[in-house]
Amino acid sequence: WVSQFHLSLLRSFIVLKRTDCHAGVSGTIYEYGALTIDGEEYIPFKQYAGKYILFVNYVGKCPLPQLNALQEEFAPFGLVILGFPSNQFGKQEPGENSEIPLTLKYVRPGGGFVPNFQLFEKGDVNGEKEQKFYTFLKNACPPTSELLGSPDRLFWEPMKIHDIRWNFEKFLVGPDGKPIMRWYHRTTVNTVKMDILAYMRREAALAARGK
Repeated sequence: WVSQFHLSLLRSFIVLKRTDCHAGVSGTIYEYGALTIDGEEYIPFKQYAGKYILFVNYVGKCPLPQLNALQEEFAPFGLVILGFPSNQFGKQEPGENSEIPLTLKYVRPGGGFVPNFQLFEKGDVNGEKEQKFYTFLKNACPPTSELLGSPDRLFWEPMKIHDIRWNFEKFLVGPDGKPIMRWYHRTTVNTVKMDILAYMRREAALAARGK
């Protein structure tokens, strides 16, 4: 018999809200790019050089209005949010690329919602056909949980320790193209916001000392 308290304690050991990415990672995110959700434009990520980039794999159930608010508030500080739909977690995003913006607008979250951040084509974030930039991000940052989850709800092979656990994991890349932090999928946007703000303040203080 295990009490709820002990279960919570156990989870706290195997789940981290945030992990810091490895220092000295070879390469940068600028070596990669992706197609926009309408398929009309390939955007090389070097287009965002000098900015902070937040990569998010999402579905309509995720708190996207909060991402809109974060993008609006932090755009003046050089933050760019990029969204990547995936159908690998519980098959929660079965729609075609052309259907996804309409679903966001009228169904989930609905209410006329339009993202103010760039959306990209639906694709794999784990497994044999995962997008190469996600391979780079995952290898650069430790996983946020020791557990992968229920295999019957995860749709990719082979499964690896660094894989994304569920929709709404977040990766922050710095102005030099190097990954900085990775957040667990259940970590709130507000927590992510405070972590990014603290990091930006530290960097600003270090830069001021160096002058």
